[in-house]
Amino acid sequence: MTEPAFDPVTIGVVSVSDRASRGVYEDKGIPALKEWLGRALKNPIRWHERLVPDEQELIGAALCELVDGEGCALVLTTGGTGPAPRDVTPEATLAVADKTMPGFGEQMRQISLAFVPTAILSRQVAVIRGSALIINLPGQPKAIAETLQGLPERGVHGIFAAVPYCIDLIGGPYLETDEAVCKAFRPKNAIRPPRPA
Repeated sequence: MTEPAFDPVTIGVVSVSDRASRGVYEDKGIPALKEWLGRALKNPIRWHERLVPDEQELIGAALCELVDGEGCALVLTTGGTGPAPRDVTPEATLAVADKTMPGFGEQMRQISLAFVPTAILSRQVAVIRGSALIINLPGQPKAIAETLQGLPERGVHGIFAAVPYCIDLIGGPYLETDEAVCKAFRPKNAIRPPRPA
């Protein structure tokens, strides 16, 4: 039996919304996350989805379950990162963290500032829990794609270019990206030669 060309990866996607979790409207965050990641990654992906209300304990429990129980190497959340009283995704994320990765939030706000001055109100964070990377993304599908992919026409890197190497460093699977969507950056000594097809 031949070894698959790319390592399989388990990814958690979490949409945080009171109204979507109650069925008031259709959630658009999880489909947006899966669509972009499905194009960006060459790895076979095993998905775990969670749609939760804006409750810190429930968000934190979902993150812990995805990392500790389901073995997700990467967890992306969408929603709940603004300054409103019900926006508690960053607090829930930080509460389950072993380490914080502030560069991700800084770069996401920088990208979004190219479009709207209110990007400075966003409080997205990224953290490491165990051997998993958890990243809070914006709530709008367009902003999700912009922050992940960046603005290549303006020479602005998206955050996902740094995700595969970060996951290498914390002991996760080797992620291969489709360079037409997102070119991952790794130091030369961290690049693996492609496996034979």
